Amino acid sequence: MHFGLFNLMGLRDNPGGIAGVIDDTRSMVKLAEDIGFEIAWFAEHHFTNYSISISPIMTAAHMAGHTSRIKLGAGVVVLPLYHPMRIAQEIAFLDQASGGRAVLGVGTGYQAYEFERYGADVTKKTEIFLEYWTIVEKVLAEGRVSFQGQHISVPDSAITVRPLQKPMPPVYCTSPHPPILKAIAKWGGVPFITAGWRGSPALFAIAEQVRSAWVAAGLDGPTMPVALQQYIHVTDSREEALEAGERARYVGRMVHGLRTSQLALDGSFVIAPALPDEPPLETFVDNLLIGDPHHVAERLVAEIRHLNPSHYNCFFQFGDMPVARARRALERFGAEVLPLVEREVGPLAKIGTPSAIAA
Repeated sequence: MHFGLFNLMGLRDNPGGIAGVIDDTRSMVKLAEDIGFEIAWFAEHHFTNYSISISPIMTAAHMAGHTSRIKLGAGVVVLPLYHPMRIAQEIAFLDQASGGRAVLGVGTGYQAYEFERYGADVTKKTEIFLEYWTIVEKVLAEGRVSFQGQHISVPDSAITVRPLQKPMPPVYCTSPHPPILKAIAKWGGVPFITAGWRGSPALFAIAEQVRSAWVAAGLDGPTMPVALQQYIHVTDSREEALEAGERARYVGRMVHGLRTSQLALDGSFVIAPALPDEPPLETFVDNLLIGDPHHVAERLVAEIRHLNPSHYNCFFQFGDMPVARARRALERFGAEVLPLVEREVGPLAKIGTPSAIAA
């Protein structure tokens, strides 16, 4: 098992504005590389302050120039919003420019507000994804594509820019639909699972739903690889933990609002009302990995033992958290939490394998 750093790059109260969010992200990625994290992931969202990372490939390419070892992941490319011929070449270029450090996360997307503004049909996102993915995989793995589909047609085309990694960069996917899981499994693809602010209590059930979809795709359930994502904040202060919970709640409210095309906005800032049946703030803290190093390690160990993930993606700077606090939490995670985890589960390199499941 290896660790990743998730960068949503939300804008809320950052004193540096958009440039401040970019600076913070650069700082967090460089720190994660120093600690030994495997991948830095960059989100994709459009138009609102939920995220300023409009292009994970562009963001990853920028970060490639400020790092030397950490892999750079699109977390994720919302494939139905692209022309597949363009995005496939951009992925290949990122891999070449970064010295083979690209990681490809793909998904169908979910924000109706975004789809509407790109003239895309969110109700057909799965079937569009499958056609576009067929083109992307041919461009990356074969360097030649010809395709006739319902949603797109591509004449016979030879491609110059190919990825450095063969046949293509590692693939992760956030979609739980069986046909998509089957398509990415062909390349050793890994399902990405997150429960957002609902955290650990919901994570296990979601993982089983994805496993059921994996089996429905004709794949082997017990050996399904798993990548997890969680909000994490390491602190000894209850007051700071509650402040972190409030920022997680803020993100959760926006996610709920963005699922509809009818948004309340102040300019481009989402006015996010309370969630339906919203729980008290303490529940957000309890659901997530927020607390002292022993508490965070205990929760992390429980998830590892239950789900045997091959990758664990950590979301530290959620809700535009002040970067000093996010950096401190990341530093303590590396210095204090990970040794506690290894003391319980053994070498992390052995986690995420079929033999670890049997153990």
